Amino acid sequence: MKFWFLSISIFEILFLFMNKANAQWVQTTGPYHVYAFAVSPNGSGGTNIFAGTNDNGVYLSTDNGTNWTQDTSGLTETFVNALTVSSNGTGGTIIIAGTIGGVFLSSNNGTSWTKDTSGLTNTEVNAFAVSGTNIFAGTQGKGVYISTDNGISWTEDSTGLPTNSDVYSLTVSGANIFAGSNSGVYLSTNNGKSWAQASPGFLQTTYVYSLAVSGTNLIAGTFANGVFLSTNDGQSWTQDSTGLPPNIGVYSFTVSGANIFAGTTGAAGIYLSTDSGKSWTQATSGLPPNTDVFSLAVSGTNLYAGTPVGMWRRPLAEMITGIKDLQNNLPTSFSLSQNYPNPFNPSTIISYQVPAVSHVSLRVYDILGNEVASLVDEEKLAGRYSVNFNASKIASGVYFYRIIAGSFVETKKLVLMK
Repeated sequence: MKFWFLSISIFEILFLFMNKANAQWVQTTGPYHVYAFAVSPNGSGGTNIFAGTNDNGVYLSTDNGTNWTQDTSGLTETFVNALTVSSNGTGGTIIIAGTIGGVFLSSNNGTSWTKDTSGLTNTEVNAFAVSGTNIFAGTQGKGVYISTDNGISWTEDSTGLPTNSDVYSLTVSGANIFAGSNSGVYLSTNNGKSWAQASPGFLQTTYVYSLAVSGTNLIAGTFANGVFLSTNDGQSWTQDSTGLPPNIGVYSFTVSGANIFAGTTGAAGIYLSTDSGKSWTQATSGLPPNTDVFSLAVSGTNLYAGTPVGMWRRPLAEMITGIKDLQNNLPTSFSLSQNYPNPFNPSTIISYQVPAVSHVSLRVYDILGNEVASLVDEEKLAGRYSVNFNASKIASGVYFYRIIAGSFVETKKLVLMK
C-alpha cells in the first residue's frame, strides 16, 4: 500500500456536520479516502473529474465536484492508487486506473472498465506519468513499467533502479522522466530504458512520495523530511521546507501556473508555495483538524483535495495572493512564444498558452522534418505554460518547434549553438 491511515476522532466526525459560515474549504458530496485524481475534457467545454479511492473504486463528477457518481462496472479492484488520462489518437480519451492488482482502462469516461495487465499481472501500481505516446507506471516492489499502446500491454523498464524498487511517484520535465522511490529520486533521459540516481546525499536514503515540476525546478516531497528542491535536474538538492512543520510528510503536489500546492500528513493539511517551492504557507482554513491530504488536483478555477474524511473544494483565487478574479486572468487566445534564450546551449524555455481545455502537442523537428523531441502531448487546462527543452544530446543547428492545440497550429525556429 501507498499510505498508512490515522484514526479519525469523534471530534473530526462531528466536524463534518458543522456548517461554518467562514469555512473556506467546502466539503463536496464526493467519496472519502481519495488517493488519486484525473481531469479530462467532457466535450462540452467543461471537465470531467475522476477520483480514485482506497475502498470504492472510481467516482466521476461532471459539474465541478458538486455531484459524484460511482463508476465501477468491471473494476474488480476497489483500491485505486493512481489515475491518468491518455489520448486514444482519434480525439477521444482513455482513463487509466492503477490499482493494487494491476491496470484497468475505460474508454467511456468510467462507465465500464477492462483489466489490461499484460506484463503487469497482480502488480500494485502507485503512480503514472505520460510522455508523448508513452505511459509510465510506478509499481510496488517492481520498479517502472512502460506502455506504448495506451495501457493495453506493459514492459518492465527498470534498468539502473535498485532490485525490488517501490516507485511512489513519477513526473515528466521535457525529455526527462523522474521517479520518486524508497531510495530517493531516479532520472531517465531515454524514455525509461535506463535510470540513474538523481538524489545525491541524504535524499538517497529517503522515501520520496511525490514529485512536481515548476518551470525548471524539480520538487520532491518526502515521507518525513518535508520538501527538497533541485534546479539542475536532480544533480543537487536543497531542503526547502521554510514554513512547513518539522519532520512533515508530503503525500501529493499539484501545480497551477507558478503556484505549487502540497498535501501533507496530519495537522499540517495543505500548503502553498508561490516561489517554486522555496517557501510555504498554510492554506487549510475550513478543513477538519489533523487531516491527511492524500491527493490534490486543479480543475478550472478550483483546487480539490482528497482526504480520509471526504472530498473538499476551494477556489484558487482565495489562496493565491494578488489574484482578484482568476477566470479573468486566463488567456483569451492560443499563442506560442519564441523560445528564450535563442540561440541557446544546451537548454531553452518554450512558453505557450491555451484559452480552454485542449489536447496540446508540442514537438521539435530538425530541418528535414524528423522529430527530435516530444515536449508535450496531453490534455491541458486553460492557462499559461512553460517547458524546458534540453538539447544536450543533439547536434548544433537550426531546429523548429511546432504546437498543435485544437485547431491552432504554429511553428517557430530555434537555434542550438554548442
